[in-house]
Amino acid sequence: MTTVTEILEAHPVRDDIDDAVLAACIQACAECTQACTSCADACLGESGVEHLVECIRADLDCADLCSITERVLLRRTEAGIAVVRKTLEACAVACATCADECAKHADLHQHCRICADVCRQCEEACRALLLVLG
Repeated sequence: MTTVTEILEAHPVRDDIDDAVLAACIQACAECTQACTSCADACLGESGVEHLVECIRADLDCADLCSITERVLLRRTEAGIAVVRKTLEACAVACATCADECAKHADLHQHCRICADVCRQCEEACRALLLVLG
């Protein structure tokens, strides 16, 4: 997280957003993108993949939204707060949806258990940042 924190602190644009909360959310989004992408790929490698179609779809949707959210949050110059809020809200919903779907398969597939945990953490980080934004 040091790199994210350092880059946020070095940014010339200062606002009222707590850098630690922002950095935590950016990092959570990056980790969730990785976990969901990996989980989708692992699901494709499982026997009985036809039972994991919804999980794969949720993984891919979540990975895409987390990646977008991470990039939007890194852009602080003239940030459109309405866009930032809606992006965080969409990311939180995608994370919750993915976590719920992965949890259905967590007993059978460790990658789904890990992904569900990472998604819950990202959802919490998005909601924490939304609270900071007011």
